[in-house]
Amino acid sequence: MASFTLQGIPISRGITIGRAHLLRPAALDVQHYLIAQEQVEAEVRRLQDAIAKVHKELQAIWADLPPDAPTELGAFLDVHALILSDPMISEAPLDIIRTRHYNAEWALVTQIDALSAQFDEIEDDYLRERKADIQQVAERVLKVLTGSAHDLPRATGIDESNANMIVVARDISPADMMQFRNVAFTGFVTDEGGQNSHTAIVSRSLGIPAVVGMGNASRLIVQDDWLIIDSDAGVVIVAPSALVISQYRDRQAVLLKARKKLNRLKKTQAVTLDGVEINLLANIELPQDAVAALEAGANGVGLFRSEFLFMGRTGQELQLPTEDEQFSAYKEAVLAMKGRTVTIRTLDVGADKPMDASEHNILNPAMGLRAIRYCLKEPQIFLTQLRAILRASAFGHVHILIPMIAHAFEIDQSLAMIAQAKAELTAEDKKFDANILVGAMIEVPAAALSLPMFVKKLDFLSIGTNDLIQYTLAIDRADHEVAHLYSDTHPAILQLLHMTVSAAEKAAIPVAICGGMAGDVRLTRLLIGMGFRELSMPAALLPEVKQEILNTRIESLQPLVKKILRCYDPAVIQDTLTQLASAGKTDTLH
Repeated sequence: MASFTLQGIPISRGITIGRAHLLRPAALDVQHYLIAQEQVEAEVRRLQDAIAKVHKELQAIWADLPPDAPTELGAFLDVHALILSDPMISEAPLDIIRTRHYNAEWALVTQIDALSAQFDEIEDDYLRERKADIQQVAERVLKVLTGSAHDLPRATGIDESNANMIVVARDISPADMMQFRNVAFTGFVTDEGGQNSHTAIVSRSLGIPAVVGMGNASRLIVQDDWLIIDSDAGVVIVAPSALVISQYRDRQAVLLKARKKLNRLKKTQAVTLDGVEINLLANIELPQDAVAALEAGANGVGLFRSEFLFMGRTGQELQLPTEDEQFSAYKEAVLAMKGRTVTIRTLDVGADKPMDASEHNILNPAMGLRAIRYCLKEPQIFLTQLRAILRASAFGHVHILIPMIAHAFEIDQSLAMIAQAKAELTAEDKKFDANILVGAMIEVPAAALSLPMFVKKLDFLSIGTNDLIQYTLAIDRADHEVAHLYSDTHPAILQLLHMTVSAAEKAAIPVAICGGMAGDVRLTRLLIGMGFRELSMPAALLPEVKQEILNTRIESLQPLVKKILRCYDPAVIQDTLTQLASAGKTDTLH
């Protein structure tokens, strides 16, 4: 077979070599037939039983998570359980069975197709990725209904007859990834998916090389094909020659050695060669993530995505977490960080993150009722969370971060709600940090273009580059047709970043980056050269970024950074970034 190369979206780092193992979507095996009236309720029960079984499967996977499993997995399993409980999944297909007399599989696929079509209209990449979560949940139910299951080899090693396994599929759910842990699963390739899919996040946490969004890889790759995944470049080489395999194995060995060296940096402070300290922080989803962040050497938590506390609360009646429940979670994270700052983002819900399954918020539009807009519409929910955060601030250093602010009145109303929460707690004689700092996320272009109204009223800023980029460029990274247009070095993005850091510096308030750009080592020098002194990222990325900082002299970056900011030619920007990568570099591991 002739070798060929496929290009996709890289979502993690590293190289792996192995044999292809194809997973066939259960939806392809679905039969379509009509049932008699007297069989309707029996068919309804068959679907209900399948849904119940998948619930038990997810609970079992969650309970069996090994101690070293990424903490994100538990949250994402909860999200899948929540989706499974949503009436659009658990009840709507039953109505299709009763009204159209479709068999259970057909009814479920019909409903999922209808939901997917609605998600195709969403232009926000993160929200659009939730379509994949719904499809993954449906896949699990279909596999129960059809009696199909993953048949995975128990292979180990990388020799010709006993190769590592690289899973190739239309898509892979986080739950499936954990079920693969007992096999020689060293990488995966998918037709669908993007940077913000739950599968991508788990892949990065596990450190598994992966490339997604490849379009038709599962149709071009044949079972047992030799594959090389270069997830740094987003490339999959199919049927490589022996020489190419040998070359990539040498590169693997170099990467492994470098990774071991990086572990020595955990306790080292991130200080440049000319003595400038960079504050490296971690993004977390759940309070227990704080332990891993501290272990990785984070100076604090730059982004605690509090919405994960509100998700996966399944049952007959979905109840929001109480103030005491939230307080306990925030306090756990604060205590785990041992005096280091914990920045808690207030509830960022809407679209993919429904507060109540009966409201069907799962289909909110990307630019609709979400984040601070939702919280100001639901002041009691917002007030309850603010009270919990304030109470946790009595046990350590806590900041409050408000997402998606774009209007002056949103700032004023948020500050008024915080003041109300403080007044209530004071009246109840409950302790909190009266001087707690409040900041805003800069993720809407309107915010970056109207910074004076932010810096006068807030204590700090934090840039969410993922949303800022996609809203500025009006593209959906999950849409393969326009994914190539996503660019974190587009002149407009660089200008917005520069405007933000300059405005914060002029106002003498801190500004951080907590989006994907912060953890991209290829951009580290550009960001600190622009003036950023706080970067927040997944804990696993901290050592590599820290090493780049330790080998950098900021003084040598200034001429090249100024050239980039004056330039509007993408080719020149990329060429200058290449020069920036080696400017004044010592390549010495501290």
